[in-house]
Amino acid sequence: MYDLIGDIHGYATELKALLTKLGYKELKGVWQHPERQVIFLGDFVDRGPEQVETVAIAREMVEKGAARAVMGNHEFNAVAWASEDPNKPGEHLRAHTDKNRKQHEAFLRQVGEGSKDHDDMIGWFKTLPVYLDLPELRVVHACWHPEYIDLIGQFTNQKNQLLPETWEASSREGSDAFNAVETLLKGLEIPLPDGHHFYDKERNKRTNIRTSWWMQGQLTYRDLAMVPGKEIHRIPDQTIKSNVLPGYDGGKPVFIGHYWMNGTPKPLSEHIACLDYSVAGEQGGKLCAYRFNGETTLNADSFVWVEGRGS
Repeated sequence: MYDLIGDIHGYATELKALLTKLGYKELKGVWQHPERQVIFLGDFVDRGPEQVETVAIAREMVEKGAARAVMGNHEFNAVAWASEDPNKPGEHLRAHTDKNRKQHEAFLRQVGEGSKDHDDMIGWFKTLPVYLDLPELRVVHACWHPEYIDLIGQFTNQKNQLLPETWEASSREGSDAFNAVETLLKGLEIPLPDGHHFYDKERNKRTNIRTSWWMQGQLTYRDLAMVPGKEIHRIPDQTIKSNVLPGYDGGKPVFIGHYWMNGTPKPLSEHIACLDYSVAGEQGGKLCAYRFNGETTLNADSFVWVEGRGS
């Protein structure tokens, strides 16, 4: 069966400790288990001090059949940063602004921007599927949204990898490809009612909120909003329309990363689990896995983790 591992963000030491705790051993340069396979949930890079090693471990495992992986938003952004815009000579699909460079500079410094290793790594990121829909479970980096799962099929091959010719469209705000990638890899956002806004952690004014899309029932904007705690009072306690959220059919468990959870790992619901527990957080966190054995209802006892170095 599978051991699903959340966002690593360049913390290879913690990854090796977690693999060891899960019973994997490094044999002939590949971390492997005699009976199990890892599924990585994406976000291998940015932030941490061992990004090149992190990618090398995961890639070797995937290429030797010891693991599978999906694309995270940081891998998508890395490809777009490195890809020239065919319609704007000298520019890139992800603009080289100071803000974007700051988010990505640790990776660029460690890999060597424009180096052969950088190009090779970008080539591997392009092979990562946007999602996995296996007989026993589903995996996507941020949001399992049936509408966008269907839509992304126009832009991917049979392995759910983005087609070479669709990277440009995927980076163009407002396109169908962009909307699908944004939701599946970065989460579901919805606009606030007219006149409402909040400020993000960088004090940028925002009129859309990222949602806890997995919640169900009669909910308000405030219930769903993932905003800095001191900004929650700005979010209206107004009921949203029932068709705003995708819902989840519960047909099989779905695993996500992306959301920087904290506390003791546990399922979000009977069928949904987030495995991002902030290993890259300034205050420390956890690198988290879920040991899946075919169960249809998820349980807290199956979470396994190691503490981050800042904990």
